[in-house]
Amino acid sequence: MKNFALIGAAGYIAVRHMQAIKETQNNLIAALDKFDSVGIIDSYFPDADFFTEFERFDRHIDKLRHNENKQIDYVSICTPNYLHDSHIRFALKQQAEAICEKPLVLNPWNVDALQEVEKETGKKINNILQLRLHPSIIKLKKEVENAPKDKVFDIDLTYLTSRGRWYFISWKGDMQKSGGVATNIGVHFFDMLSWIFGEVQENIVHVSEESTAAGYLKLKRANVRWFLSVDYKNIPEDVKKKQQRTYRSITVDGKEIEFSGGFTDLHTV
Repeated sequence: MKNFALIGAAGYIAVRHMQAIKETQNNLIAALDKFDSVGIIDSYFPDADFFTEFERFDRHIDKLRHNENKQIDYVSICTPNYLHDSHIRFALKQQAEAICEKPLVLNPWNVDALQEVEKETGKKINNILQLRLHPSIIKLKKEVENAPKDKVFDIDLTYLTSRGRWYFISWKGDMQKSGGVATNIGVHFFDMLSWIFGEVQENIVHVSEESTAAGYLKLKRANVRWFLSVDYKNIPEDVKKKQQRTYRSITVDGKEIEFSGGFTDLHTV
C-alpha cells in the first residue's frame, strides 16, 4: 500500500484521483485546497487530514517524511494549470513522486528545469494523459502500426465542449493561468495524436481566440486539421436538439472514430 497526498481536493477532477487511489488499495493521507467544499473525501478517505493553507500542509507533509509508516509516496496534483510547476517541485523535494494532471507546464522551457529537479531528487514526474488508455484509441494505434510505414493519414479533429459565462471569469478563461483553449481542452488530443502518428513536424495556428482555437498540425504520419471551442454557438444543430452541449469527432481518412463515451473511468489502470 502506498501513501498519497492530494493538492486541489475541491476541483472536479480530484474525485477521479480519490477513486483511483481507493480502487488500487492505496491510502490518501492528506489533502489540500483553499476551498473547503470537499465533503466528497468522506466517500473515499474520511480519515485523511485536510488543510486549507499551503504552509500548514507543507509542514504536515514534512513531518510525515520523518514517520516511517506515513511517508508520502505520491502527490496527486489537481490544481489550476499555472500552479502545476510549483506543486510538482514541492512533491519531488518532499521525496515523493508527482502525479500531475495535464498540462504538465504552460511553458516548454519549464520542462527542462523540472528534469533537473528529477535528477537532483531521484524522484519521477508522472503526467495524466489517460486518453491513451481509451479502447478506441488503442485500437486506432494498432491499425496505424499495421498500415504501410510510408502511409500518411488525413485527420480532422473537432472537440466542442460548451461552457457558460463562469468559465471566462475563472482561471480557465485566463490565458496566463490556463494556457488558453488549445492547452486547456486540446492537450489530451494533441498528445494522443502524436503518440499514434509520430512527432510534430509543423504547427500552424489559424485561430486563437478566448473561446475558440483552430489550426493545422503536420505529424510524421498524419496531416491534422483541428478545431476546438467552448462556445455553444459552434455546437451542431442536431446535437443541440438532443439537449447536448458537447461534441467530439475524429475522422481518419474520412472514417469516424467512435470514442464518445468512456472518458470518466480512465484514471484507474
